[in-house]
Amino acid sequence: MKYLIGVCLGALSLSATAQPMVIVDSTRDRSIPLEVVLPQDSDSCTTKEQCDVAFISAGNRVPFTKYSFVGEMLNDRGYMTIYVDHELPSDPPLSKTGDLYKTRIENWTRGAQTLNVLQHELASRFPAYDFNKLTLVGHSNGGDISTWLSNENKSYVSQLITLDHKRVTLPKSENIRVLSIRATEYPTKEGVLPTESEQKQYGSCVVEIPDSKHMDLSDYGSNLAKQSTNDIIIGFLDGLACEELRVKVE
Repeated sequence: MKYLIGVCLGALSLSATAQPMVIVDSTRDRSIPLEVVLPQDSDSCTTKEQCDVAFISAGNRVPFTKYSFVGEMLNDRGYMTIYVDHELPSDPPLSKTGDLYKTRIENWTRGAQTLNVLQHELASRFPAYDFNKLTLVGHSNGGDISTWLSNENKSYVSQLITLDHKRVTLPKSENIRVLSIRATEYPTKEGVLPTESEQKQYGSCVVEIPDSKHMDLSDYGSNLAKQSTNDIIIGFLDGLACEELRVKVE
């Protein structure tokens, strides 16, 4: 497959400033708007000592850049963050009726294809960053998209962090580190989250933030919920056990 750079709005610089880009996937005739933010200490990222990369996917109808509270934390920890716009004006609206799992598969498949295109295209453009060890972060429907890709057994997916996604079953694999942070406002489809025994078996972790709302896991959330979210993610990235992560919200 061939992917082209369609538009670049502003030259990428070695700073923490968000730089908008548009990648054109010629196989689908699809433009993919992005914002790329390099880590704070980007000078330390080289082809020999590559820095980590995180793709951030937004919830339905949430502006795709409105997850800076997570992104800035990741930048501080040496990650390049890439905010991905999955919702183009020409796309059909996300299904709200019927069997939502079945009717939204088209959306999730399209989103997973988009992330796959970006992994291939951006790896060659940013050789100082490790696109073969990706962290996928997704809120709500963006979490469903990220989970869908994670279930495709791509070798380049290293970690999955979902923020209150609702419908796609989390991977049951020892090859991907999985964290799912949950709000208490709305229920989650049965079977989406691993049981306690499955979490122990596969090393995944589900953490619920008490009295939290679905949109708290975005820039629109309360400061307390956003801080709790970041504390949990930092602990996860540091390799803390699930029990230790849950202590952070008690």
